[in-house]
Amino acid sequence: MPDRPRLPALPRRSVLIGTALVPITAPLTGCGGTDEAPVSAPPTPGQALTAAADVPVGEAVIVDGTLITQPSPGVYRGFAARCTHAGCALALKNGGIECPCHGSRFELDGAVERGPATEPLVARPVSVRDGEILAG
Repeated sequence: MPDRPRLPALPRRSVLIGTALVPITAPLTGCGGTDEAPVSAPPTPGQALTAAADVPVGEAVIVDGTLITQPSPGVYRGFAARCTHAGCALALKNGGIECPCHGSRFELDGAVERGPATEPLVARPVSVRDGEILAG
């Protein structure tokens, strides 16, 4: 086989500068983005979300992008089911409300238990009528 011609060696600095100029086409993840579904619109006022019996005292459920908690008997609170840090969809995990993207954790009243989130959850009004939790 004949020898191939050798290309001149490029200094490391030229290679690094050249890679910085190449457009990035892959999506980046981190504090600014999510791999979750888009933020859902709040439910229509009066829309039935779930039965009150489906939200035990001291626990939470997520229904159609709304986080519903019952911090004490008969007291129901509603929140957008999105982390206030970077907008990731919240999850019910390890007995609490957690952000799977960066590890923020929230109390049943929406307060931040652990960051990086610094703002409480965004409230969504809910009410109870005839055993049903309603939006608005």
